[in-house]
Amino acid sequence: MPIIERLAPDDVSGNRAWDDFVLSCDSASFFHRAAWQRVLRDVFKHPTHYLYAHEGGRITGVLPLAHVKTMLFGNALTSLPFAVYGGVAAVDEASAAALEAEAQRLAVELGVEHLELRHVSRRHQDWPLQDLYVTFRKTLAADEEANMLAIPRKQRAMVRKGIKNKLTSEIDAGVDRFFALYADNVLRHGTPAMPKRYFERLKQEFGPDCEVLTVCGPQGQPLSSVLSFYFRDEVLPYYAGDDVAARDLAANDFKYWELMRKACARGIKTFDYGRSKQGTGPYAFKKNWGFEPTPLHYEYQLYKRDAVPQNNPANAKYQLMIATWRRLPIGVANWLGPMVVRGLG
Repeated sequence: MPIIERLAPDDVSGNRAWDDFVLSCDSASFFHRAAWQRVLRDVFKHPTHYLYAHEGGRITGVLPLAHVKTMLFGNALTSLPFAVYGGVAAVDEASAAALEAEAQRLAVELGVEHLELRHVSRRHQDWPLQDLYVTFRKTLAADEEANMLAIPRKQRAMVRKGIKNKLTSEIDAGVDRFFALYADNVLRHGTPAMPKRYFERLKQEFGPDCEVLTVCGPQGQPLSSVLSFYFRDEVLPYYAGDDVAARDLAANDFKYWELMRKACARGIKTFDYGRSKQGTGPYAFKKNWGFEPTPLHYEYQLYKRDAVPQNNPANAKYQLMIATWRRLPIGVANWLGPMVVRGLG
């Protein structure tokens, strides 16, 4: 049986070995990278438990976990909060099973209400399942024009509208313009914003694998921005924000085309449009680009609750909170937001 141990956040050689494994393991994702442990601990103050399996000095599996405990949203052990993908990444079933067994033991020890593992493929038919989310992934062509022609006609017209409006895109060194657009955007939707220091820390930890692209209008005014992750041969546009003027100018459509175009130029093979809730506007927007949804399988072990938690805007009990949040001044929302959002995960 493999041996299970924990990765210390400041173990330099251990972090390097962990990331080497993640880069080589087919079932691993960008969210399995070791630096997330430091981000979750330092920015959100969540205790982390980064488990790894090894045999003969060789890592055979990893399972990053964070203990998220708040008064508003409960007490959970999750792999991984703020991530689309998570759960076990292993080269064999023995390592995967040993990691999950340790996670369940740890969940009981910590007294959490539930354990959540965010897998792409179903691992446990007998575990309760959250089937609200899907992901959108598509293979990019090597040729820019082929990628343009692969976009359905109506959506392609929106991209060309952005080009006609003389929009431009720039890669930002920092997160200032991105955060201003992002914070205003989420406020209009009635949800709290991540703290600015979170995005600054992502840039610090992941370097060139965390990139901000900002679209500007003809007069240079920022209209739309996206923060993306790069992992192996994939690009993952993950956080985004738009000005109210972006819609009429097709800046949002132009933004994702520019990201796709630039990714193609650097040899990226997969465009991962990320997670959306079924039946929502973002879900429809991504389908309009010709992407087909793939169900995500978020599996649970329930200890102190009877049903899978529904901590998302689709839950009717949060509608009053959402309506109230929309009316907050932006400064107040940005101050309160981090205290709320840390528990959503």
